[in-house]
Amino acid sequence: MPEGDTVFRAAERLRTALAGKTLTRSDFRVPRYATVDLVGDVVTEVGSYGKHLFIRTDRVSIHTHLKMEGVWRVFHRGQRWTKPPVTARLVLATDEFEAVGFELGKVQVLPRTEEHTVIDHLGPDLLGPNWDAAEAQRRLSEYPRRPIGLALLDQRNLAGIGNIYRSEICFLRRVHPATPVGDIPDLPALVDEAHRVLGKAAHQPPWRPLAYGRTRRPCQRCGTAIVSRLLGEDDPADRITQRERGIYFCPRCQPEPTN
Repeated sequence: MPEGDTVFRAAERLRTALAGKTLTRSDFRVPRYATVDLVGDVVTEVGSYGKHLFIRTDRVSIHTHLKMEGVWRVFHRGQRWTKPPVTARLVLATDEFEAVGFELGKVQVLPRTEEHTVIDHLGPDLLGPNWDAAEAQRRLSEYPRRPIGLALLDQRNLAGIGNIYRSEICFLRRVHPATPVGDIPDLPALVDEAHRVLGKAAHQPPWRPLAYGRTRRPCQRCGTAIVSRLLGEDDPADRITQRERGIYFCPRCQPEPTN
């Protein structure tokens, strides 16, 4: 699933193509919004919050979420699309550019006054201008027995981390992902690490993982083989796939908690 850095960079690309420009075409290929017509509207802003992206006009906010397979791409008018047209769920065009959302997991058109309802439940945005480390730490600490590997993935604690960066953050802090939040030796430092990692990934791509996806390859600190394990809630209603829950770590640098 694309993470906060991917959405942040998508918003930057869309901002360059759309912000301050008049829409000459809007094509919502979602039944609920098939009749929405924004031709003539000016895009005033493009922004992101965690994994959520917003394209705003004076009248509405277009909210999209990439989920697992979604992607935004920008083309010059007349340029051939690089993905099958049948997978496009939203097209927004100006005189110069076409912004196309392919396989978007969610598309909503909201009054500007209701945009907040989408993100009110989320924790602080790791890539936002109002990042609040103390609030993120407070939210994480509310459930001290929850494994940190699950707590980092919970967008209600801090917004923007997915499976890649929870593995990386735990690795960098030498913390086993099953360690309860309350047993983390320096939780503020871990929260700061999360902010640093996401910031670097967003502003200085590409990020080269140190642990994620490196099963059986040597740890770059000690040489021990990296392992991957499932880490999920003990809840039969949990529908996250095993692939999504797999977390990568070094069994030597990140020793398993004993209690």
